[in-house]
Amino acid sequence: MDKKVTVIGAGNVGATAAQRLCEKELCDVVLVDIIEGVPQGKALDLTEAAPVEKHDSHLTGANGYEDSANSDIVIITAGIPRKPGMSRDDLISTNAGIMKNVVREVAKYSPEAVLIIVSNPLDAMCHVAYDASGFPKNRVMGMAGVLDSARFRAFIAMELNVSVENTHAFVLGGHGDTMVPLPRYSTVAGIPITELMPQDRIDALVKRTANGGAEIVSLLKTGSAYYAPASAAVEMAESILKDKKKILPCAVYLEGEYGFKDLFIGVPVKLGANGIEEIIEIKLTDDEKAALQKSADAVEELKEVLSKLGS
Repeated sequence: MDKKVTVIGAGNVGATAAQRLCEKELCDVVLVDIIEGVPQGKALDLTEAAPVEKHDSHLTGANGYEDSANSDIVIITAGIPRKPGMSRDDLISTNAGIMKNVVREVAKYSPEAVLIIVSNPLDAMCHVAYDASGFPKNRVMGMAGVLDSARFRAFIAMELNVSVENTHAFVLGGHGDTMVPLPRYSTVAGIPITELMPQDRIDALVKRTANGGAEIVSLLKTGSAYYAPASAAVEMAESILKDKKKILPCAVYLEGEYGFKDLFIGVPVKLGANGIEEIIEIKLTDDEKAALQKSADAVEELKEVLSKLGS
C-alpha cells in the first residue's frame, strides 16, 4: 500500500477502525497501544483474517511510535472512559495528559500527518492536540459530526422504513447533549424530513440523536459504542486518503466562521488530500443559531477547564 494510517489506542474503537481500514484496502495500518502484546495480538489476528476478507493491507502492532513514522493520517482513540464518581474535570485532566504525550510523539515521527481525534471529551481533546502538535488547522480535526449524523440518519431510516442510503443528515456543534441536529438540512432522496414526518416525531429523533451514545452505554452496562465511531473516523480518513472531497461535519478550528473564534466546533467541511480544504458556512435560522451558540458555550467551558489545568 502506498498510504499509511496509524491508529493510537488498540481498544474497541481503535481495533475496529484498523479492521475497517484494512478491509476497505485503504492503507497499511499501524496499531499502537501502551499495553504490551495487545496491539501485536490484534494486528496478528486481523492479519490472519486477511486471506478470508481478501485484502493485502499490512498490519503492524507496536508499543512505541517508531513504526508509525511517516503516516499520512493518525487516528487517536487513546484515553480513559469516564468512571463512576469521576468528575468531568478529572476526565479532562487525565485525557489531556495522555493526548499531549501521544500527539508530541506523533508529531515527531509523522510531521506531515493529518490528525483525526476520537478521544473524549472530543472538542476539548481537539484543542489539546492542536496546541501540542503545532500543526496547521487544516490537519487537526475531531470525529463527532459524522457519527452523530450517522445516528440521525439511522433513526430517520428506521422511522420511515427507507434505505439508509437515501438518508442524509447534518448534526453540528459540540459532541454531547448540546449537539445541533438540523432537520431542515436532513433529507430522504432529496426530500426534507420536515415534509415526511410530523414535528413531534422529528423532535423525538433529534432527542434520541443527542442521547445516542448514552443510550448505547445504558444498554451495554459496561463500555460504550465503538462500531459506529470507528466507521465514522474511517469515512473521514477515506475521504482524505482518496482525495474524495466529501462534505462531512467535523470538529474544526474556527477563526470567525459562524461567528466563533479560537474554538473547535462541528461544522460542514470539505475533506481532501490536504485535510480540511474548505469550511462551508450554511444559513441558519435564529433558533438554529441559538442552539449552536449554546453548544459553543459548552465547548468554551471545557476550554476554560483546560486553561485552569495549564493545558
